[in-house]
Amino acid sequence: MAAALFPAAGAFAADTLFVREKQVPVLLEREDNVLFELKLTAELSQRLDDIVLDFGDETALRHIRTVKLYYGGTETRTSRQNAFRPIDYISSMDPGNTLKANPSYSILKTQVRRPRAQVVLKADQPLFPGVNYFWISVEMKHRKAQLRDVITAKVSGATLDGAPAVLENVSPEGIVHRMGVGVRKAGDDGSKAYRIPGLVTTNKGTLLAVYDVRYNNSKDLQEHIDIGLSRSTDGGRTWEKMRRPIAFGEHGGLPSSQNGAGDPAILVDKTTGDAWIASIWTHGMGVGTAWWSTVPGISPDYTAQLVMCKSSDDGRTWSKPVSVTPQLKDSAWAFFFQGPGRGITTSDGTIVFASQYTDFDAGRTPHAGIIYSKDHGKTWQRHVAAKDSTTEAQVAELSDGTLMLNMRDNRGGARSVATTNDLGRTWTEHPTSRSALREPVCMASLIAVKADENVLGRHILLFSNPNTVRGRNHITIKASLDDGMTWEEVNQVLLDEDDGWGYSCLTMVDAETVGILYESSVAHMTFQTIPLKDIVKLL
Repeated sequence: MAAALFPAAGAFAADTLFVREKQVPVLLEREDNVLFELKLTAELSQRLDDIVLDFGDETALRHIRTVKLYYGGTETRTSRQNAFRPIDYISSMDPGNTLKANPSYSILKTQVRRPRAQVVLKADQPLFPGVNYFWISVEMKHRKAQLRDVITAKVSGATLDGAPAVLENVSPEGIVHRMGVGVRKAGDDGSKAYRIPGLVTTNKGTLLAVYDVRYNNSKDLQEHIDIGLSRSTDGGRTWEKMRRPIAFGEHGGLPSSQNGAGDPAILVDKTTGDAWIASIWTHGMGVGTAWWSTVPGISPDYTAQLVMCKSSDDGRTWSKPVSVTPQLKDSAWAFFFQGPGRGITTSDGTIVFASQYTDFDAGRTPHAGIIYSKDHGKTWQRHVAAKDSTTEAQVAELSDGTLMLNMRDNRGGARSVATTNDLGRTWTEHPTSRSALREPVCMASLIAVKADENVLGRHILLFSNPNTVRGRNHITIKASLDDGMTWEEVNQVLLDEDDGWGYSCLTMVDAETVGILYESSVAHMTFQTIPLKDIVKLL
């Protein structure tokens, strides 16, 4: 925690203004993005006159449209001790109302267009006895700002009743505000929610993002859910109109809500250039939770179906989805499907997805493993699971060709990790399993970046998840330079400290740039890019 910032000289106001800097994405398309939240307990002060904001040298000032100061009102006498806002000022969940501040919850006091390095935000706000909230917002020039732009800033001064205020910063120093794009937001295309991101870069450099289109609500299958796809040919700055490569609709005489397809994973066959999407389709089962409703068997009338579709034109069009359940599922299992996120192409050309199943006879205990194809998707195989009580997993190839499976573990606390040298016939628990990568029981992303495919010239593992054991917040990207044996704290970047659904998926946009699609606190599907050198600081 930074020390209090006192005026250089002379008398100053008795009350302290507490400043909290927000580490959340700045969306290019939003009219309001929270930079700072401020809290003042007015015991002697009567009025906040102004606040002074200083931008750092790295800031893309020419791409900032407006800086705004809002008054958020007061708080109940029994407010939370560490609260810095009475309510979320901007919603990420209310369809159609995700781009700007809700005027019911705050009052715009001033706005400065085309800001300079120092901005004085006039408040002239009478203070309510007790806790008073303010916040500072930024709006970017949507058509000019770039994903590589950053903002650094600090609240350097404030005036109360004509006297300098004492400031106390309660945030870590060195926060960098990174740009992002809300690829999918609540209400887009008539859908209430978007969940479960997958992301790849094609051989031609196109970004393909997949996700659940959850029309009626945010709940899991069974529901009316399609697999949506967004495509970008400019590194994620803009995205084409959403496609629906897997959508069953009113199939087999049943309504759409009983033909949902969800939890997508996507991969690019580096040999052929084809892209594959794997998804789970649940037919029938009423409107109950598919996890518990699907039962042993092979037929779609009884058990969920693992379906796949393929694109041979860089993600523009997709084949009709086909079930591979008869090839892969043990009829005694209840649920068998992919691990959501992304798959890989190994060095020998094998394409691999993570997978999971539930053991019906063992109380539906889940197990994670892999499925693979050696003939570019014509046929698929699987062997044994890596570990029990594990579900959503991601697979990566280490520098020596070993496959690493990084798994969500229902026991909580940390990720499970296992390796195989024979495509899953046998597994070895990794030394870091259940210790190195903490988690709150959530999906995560793991990718391997070969030395000859990145600007640093090192084999790198990149990992992203909520970096906590409680709640789905603090979305962080971490790097390992020794095939996952260590994850140095210096080689980490925090992207979003606030609460969201927490799922994420990584890709390399190019040799210098990491891309991430994730369920953030500001949009259901947020895309950001981070220079690899900003993550890996210690080689």
